[in-house]
Amino acid sequence: MEKGGNLREIKSLLEKFTNAHGISGFEDDIRELLEKELEPYVDTMRRDCMGNLIALKKGEGPSIMLAAHMDEIGLMVRYIDDNGFLRFVGIGGWFDQTLLNQRVVLHGKKGSIPGVIGSKPPHVMKEEDRKKPVKLDDMFIDIGAKDRENAENLGIEIGTAVSIDRDFVPLANGKITSKALDNRAGVVILIEVMKRLSKHKIGANVYAVGTVQEEVGLKGARTSAFGVYPNLALALDTTIPGDHPGITKTDSCLEIGKGPVITLADASGRGLIAHPQIIKWLKETATENEIPYQLGVGSGGTTDATSIHLTKEGIPTGTVSIATRYIHSPVEVLDMADIDACVSLIVKAIENVGKYF
Repeated sequence: MEKGGNLREIKSLLEKFTNAHGISGFEDDIRELLEKELEPYVDTMRRDCMGNLIALKKGEGPSIMLAAHMDEIGLMVRYIDDNGFLRFVGIGGWFDQTLLNQRVVLHGKKGSIPGVIGSKPPHVMKEEDRKKPVKLDDMFIDIGAKDRENAENLGIEIGTAVSIDRDFVPLANGKITSKALDNRAGVVILIEVMKRLSKHKIGANVYAVGTVQEEVGLKGARTSAFGVYPNLALALDTTIPGDHPGITKTDSCLEIGKGPVITLADASGRGLIAHPQIIKWLKETATENEIPYQLGVGSGGTTDATSIHLTKEGIPTGTVSIATRYIHSPVEVLDMADIDACVSLIVKAIENVGKYF
């Protein structure tokens, strides 16, 4: 066993979840995987009408909601032309240039179909057009169809979900790359936390929640938090480091491999300003247990915590994230040591939650 748990097992679990597909609104396969993984470690499990998975390990004391969104960003077919080429919209926040010439999987009504994203070749572009990035609206998906009727016979229709065709690959020095680390990393952390907590009695009711449609408006977090209404909550997600070319430490002081990130505020406060007692709880727990951590203040995106902390009369909420390079691309990168440290932090925090809440 490696320090803090078996990293090989965690890596294998992360590979399983990132290779699976589940864009916003189509999280069924991810939820089924999560159900199977959580079942041995919880007392009850249910799905709400939005599709969130809500599992509970019963204890005594305050109720804690751990939320990890199951969805990944993707695409959706909006038009099939006479020649069988597919036009699409983005589901979630894409930087258009990352999509061009990618392989994709179309989740049609007759099963999965491979495709590629194409565009007008640069060889026939005007010189001024070659200097401009290709926009999503000028791209299309080629599945090899002969015409519109052939595409439809293959099971493609308006509204077919599309995900990126990329597999999990280990990199050097404990790093890995895959699509959908945002937020299958959080999902795997959720599973591993519940696994470790199952081995002993804890003084809290722990809700492990896999949320839907985070990437398109934090929707599942809003409804699940309303239903659970916990005493406190943590969102488990990914965040942007400033440790590679093209970004500086003034944009983000975070680094991969330096421990989980405790968010103080995101979206310049328009999203979450973390509850002071949550911050105290997490920081002191990390220090007492010699767990490395980083503090994050962001001006850009936000997480499920934003919806959760505004539920009903308000819920003390924080976010613990994994610094992940190239978020919202097919080639996201993180350090496995950060996941292990994050699991350790959350487990230790839940064990001593009675001292703070």
